[in-house]
Amino acid sequence: MKISTAEYFVTESLNSIRRNGLMSMASLMTVALSLLILGVFMILVMNLNHMASILESQVQVTVYLQDTLKETEVLEMGTRITRLPGVTRVNFVSKEEALNRFKIRLGEQQGLLSELGEANPLPNSFEVKVDRPDRVKPLALAIAQLKGVEAARYGQEVVDQLFGLTRMVRIFGVVLIIFLGLAALFIIVNTIRLTVFARRREIGIMKYVGATDWFIRWPFIIEGILLGGLGAFIAVVLLTQFYSMLTRQVYESLAFLPLLPKYPLMGYVNSFLIFAGCGIGVLGSMISVKKFLKV
Repeated sequence: MKISTAEYFVTESLNSIRRNGLMSMASLMTVALSLLILGVFMILVMNLNHMASILESQVQVTVYLQDTLKETEVLEMGTRITRLPGVTRVNFVSKEEALNRFKIRLGEQQGLLSELGEANPLPNSFEVKVDRPDRVKPLALAIAQLKGVEAARYGQEVVDQLFGLTRMVRIFGVVLIIFLGLAALFIIVNTIRLTVFARRREIGIMKYVGATDWFIRWPFIIEGILLGGLGAFIAVVLLTQFYSMLTRQVYESLAFLPLLPKYPLMGYVNSFLIFAGCGIGVLGSMISVKKFLKV
């Protein structure tokens, strides 16, 4: 493509945007809003998946033993559990240590235990770590069948609920993204269609004198890229500021919450949004021009 031809395409695109100022602004804002909401949902889902992965890696099986077991039987139980497939570590927690942990958890409310006197209702237990999260449930079921085991508990329910929430957010986000994407596409199509309609006679003459379809399309495609790209740029700036503020607030007040670091997360999200904005612009332009090229 010659430089003069490229300059002509760009000039025509800018003139078209200027002539249809209100519709161009509406297209710009619709794309920006759509992609901003898309970016927020992407960040939310990615952080929820990250939290779920961390929780999943920390899941362990707690094995509560019957009080009737002798010390030798407890040791034998620990050995049997260690030999089970997938077990990476077994930690014994005595009744006394369990009670001390419970007191620490109660904090200032330790007085509630005064009614127990010298009695300790908590059992001896084992804390069992596994090599893969998917082994937790079958391992807990297998340990629960061992003689002398009162119960085998694991925290998989919390992770399952978190994954359920992630799936719900993802589905809702996809539906909303499709809706907003179609809205942005509709606005861009109609914005460019106004320009094409105003120049329909010019397009017809260009076709009759031998102009190719792509020569006619390019100014409108560039217009779509400019509208979609600028809208995406606005969304990227706002989204980056939003995530910076969010991470700062979380680190100050909820430091234990494992948010993904700003980079490279925002690099991936922002790149996708810019690509999506330009893609919507190109698609809208192609749809708008197609009808008027049939001369």
